[in-house]
Amino acid sequence: MNFVTSSVVPAATGEVKVKKDKNKNYVINVTVLNLADPKKLTPAKESYLVWMESSGNSVKKLGQIDTSSGLLSKTRKGEVSATAVAEPTRVFITAENDVSLQYPAGDVVLTTNRK
Repeated sequence: MNFVTSSVVPAATGEVKVKKDKNKNYVINVTVLNLADPKKLTPAKESYLVWMESSGNSVKKLGQIDTSSGLLSKTRKGEVSATAVAEPTRVFITAENDVSLQYPAGDVVLTTNRK
């Protein structure tokens, strides 16, 4: 799954790779590039959280993206890996002020198309 171009962070791109492991769980790897520092958004936020939606529209938090910039690179890259029992039908990233949220409250920054 690839992320749809965002109106909030238009330079951001990324992909989601989903595969089943030997225990029949879904391993979800999310990679994003060119994700702006959340403190530079309008309004400013503290961090990016990754969420998945599965059949029945249940939403689960997969983790927090730490945006980092290498010494030789200006590409801002973030990654999250998670395991889920259900297959994701959509993965999305929100900009949030509270990383302990259990349900998304902020603006959706990037999203995949629904299956």
